[in-house]
Amino acid sequence: MKPLHVVYWVVGAVVAIFAIGAFHLALAEIGWIPFFDWTFYFEVAAAGLLQGVMYSLVALGFVLIFKASGIFNFAQGSLVLFAALTMVGLMEFAERELGIELHWTISFLLTVGVMIAVAIAIERLVLRPLVNQPQIILFMATIGIFYFMDGFGQTLWGSDVKVLDVGMPIAAAVEPLGVRMNVYDLIAAGVGAVLVAVLAVFFQYTRIGRALRAVADDHQAALSVGIPLKTIWTIVWSVAGVVALVAGIMWGGKAGVQFSLALIAFKALPVLILGGFTSIPGAIVGGLIIGYGEQVAENFVGLAIGGAIQDWFAYMLALVFLLFRPQGLFGERIIERV
Repeated sequence: MKPLHVVYWVVGAVVAIFAIGAFHLALAEIGWIPFFDWTFYFEVAAAGLLQGVMYSLVALGFVLIFKASGIFNFAQGSLVLFAALTMVGLMEFAERELGIELHWTISFLLTVGVMIAVAIAIERLVLRPLVNQPQIILFMATIGIFYFMDGFGQTLWGSDVKVLDVGMPIAAAVEPLGVRMNVYDLIAAGVGAVLVAVLAVFFQYTRIGRALRAVADDHQAALSVGIPLKTIWTIVWSVAGVVALVAGIMWGGKAGVQFSLALIAFKALPVLILGGFTSIPGAIVGGLIIGYGEQVAENFVGLAIGGAIQDWFAYMLALVFLLFRPQGLFGERIIERV
């Protein structure tokens, strides 16, 4: 995305937030919703945007795999759970069996090694035998990986809810301009922004990144020009595993490491539909839209119709995009000639 386009999007987002707030104020004045307060609205909007960054962290893993193989990686949610479980499990194992307190940074580095080993195993045992198979076959393989990694992680480290402490304040808050925001969410947003910038540079300006895009376009053509498909898949699954670990830390540190982490994948799906399956900036924008939209809808419109909007808002918005812009905001339009 060009810098000028970024400016347009930021300005447009600010205008849209104020316009939606004014719309809800009008609804409150005519009695269609119970109340409206600008300070509370901005707090809800900020919380939703920060929550959206958390969604985007999970969606990034899907984008990485899709850009390299052209398939939707159903297993990404289980990788998030497995990575977080492994990090906590290593810390607990060191304290219980070795009598030492393993710092979270050391556990993080060890878990990165584990996720790279998992990526190599997936490439050797699952992907390599399926080279040049139809995409539906690869998609079904990722479903199998999802259930295996989900069960294997809980068998290895247990299924109890685990506390992941990485030294970040959970309940602390700041109030810039009178708008209360959670410090943990702000840190998570910063981590997500750095991760997106690194991945964008990686895909756009490195030889491996260009090779990834070539592999996604056509496996056989990439092989014919000497691009090592097996190596590329190992690299991209390794990077997706590290992204899953970062997402697992952010989500697990806030809500605890538990089975529900694997289900975050289902919330990442509408994020991808909005942003586009092949766009890293799209994953961020889609996450921000989903996070903001569901929080505002739940806290204002939801009060008028009985609540529970947050559970289905993202999927209904994704359905609208599928009807009118199926490639998403930043996705590539696919044209097939017959």
